[in-house]
Amino acid sequence: MRLSTIGGKEIVNLCDGSRLGIIAESDLLIDEKTGRIHSLLIPGPRGFLGLFASNSLTEIPWDAIKKIGSDMIIIESENEQRTKY
Repeated sequence: MRLSTIGGKEIVNLCDGSRLGIIAESDLLIDEKTGRIHSLLIPGPRGFLGLFASNSLTEIPWDAIKKIGSDMIIIESENEQRTKY
């Protein structure tokens, strides 16, 4: 599967039903040695008109992804890690 095919999909947490963001706005953390995707880095909520973005990221391990559907990606993560960059 190519990243471009999942670019517009929304990320939803199965545990609490929260919407975390859109995959196109996220970054991937890739292991340089193996080339495997380690996790998704989802930016924090944006402010008014998207101008005042938060500088925090939520890190979701790649193995937390349970299903990639036609319009959303379902993850299962009870404890998302929010870090500031």
